[in-house]
Amino acid sequence: MALQTQAPTSGSMSITAGQLPRTATPMVAVFAAAIGVVAGLLLGSGIAMMVFIAWLVFTLGLFVWSRTVEGSRKAKDRTINAVVWSAFVLAMIPLVSLVVTVVVKGGPVLSPGFLSRDMTGFAALGQGGGIYHAIMGTIMVTALAAIIAVPIGIFTAIYLVEYGAGKPLAKVITFLVDVMTGIPSIVAGLFAVSLFIAVSDEPLPRLGIGGGIALSLLMLPTVIRSVEEMLKLVPNDLREASYALGVPKWRTIVKVVLPTSVAGIVTGVTLAIARVAGETAPLLLICGTFPSANWNPFNGAVQTLPVYIYTSLSQTSHAKYGDIWTDRVWGAALVLIIIVMALNLIARIIGNVFAPKTGR
Repeated sequence: MALQTQAPTSGSMSITAGQLPRTATPMVAVFAAAIGVVAGLLLGSGIAMMVFIAWLVFTLGLFVWSRTVEGSRKAKDRTINAVVWSAFVLAMIPLVSLVVTVVVKGGPVLSPGFLSRDMTGFAALGQGGGIYHAIMGTIMVTALAAIIAVPIGIFTAIYLVEYGAGKPLAKVITFLVDVMTGIPSIVAGLFAVSLFIAVSDEPLPRLGIGGGIALSLLMLPTVIRSVEEMLKLVPNDLREASYALGVPKWRTIVKVVLPTSVAGIVTGVTLAIARVAGETAPLLLICGTFPSANWNPFNGAVQTLPVYIYTSLSQTSHAKYGDIWTDRVWGAALVLIIIVMALNLIARIIGNVFAPKTGR
């Protein structure tokens, strides 16, 4: 009895099914771009409409061609892949545009004098000066915030995961952390101001340590949540193996749990630091402005880069020195972005160095 074979349908997968050429996606993209330009010119629409028409033609054209040649499952896979990449490109457009704009406008401003001088004697004249005092103030205040928030956040996360699972106190702490996540930054600044008014009896204190406390309030929820999630990812088998060897719980946490999750912890802490490095409102309230570097966080105002950018914007409308202040704003913004990028790079390096080795 002869065996009969059935030809695969368009929706089935078969080793004999057709295959689109490697250049299929670029070909469809070029065709869609041409259609989008022509349709946009005929309709008299702008670039945004041309791009949308081209994307629509590309997605539908690739789906129809793939379905005809390869079947419906492969066509759906190609379509979803195209949609995901389109979403990625759409999300990258504002980020790339922002970075390019800041680099183009702020790059020419950066110079040794701009980075090594402060505004002593230049603030009133409008000429000369730099952002040295703002850079040092940003580093100092952010470091103070990290010194306060990181240990508290890590120990809180350890309690929530290792000691307080299911306990009423842990549930209350989790609820409060969720509430703190949504606190506006201006509220943290008001808290710091009211705290130091009560402590120092000054009408409006200007202190670098106050900025550190305000930023630490904003850092805490991010640190606690990120560290908590990293600790939860540590397999319980590692903890149980340590307990089986007679190792106490605190030593298991120090020697097993924390080293296993150190890469994620460092990344979360760095993200928290980068999140508060650009805060303006709380620092404007409690740190104020100062034309020179102040290394004493317990006495006097401290200038930071976000506050420097904010205060410099008010000078850009000056008839004579407006362009100079505008250049300073873009230069300070570029330096702030560089600092945040450096923090992320350092976090990746530390995470790779201290991450547990998986080799034999």
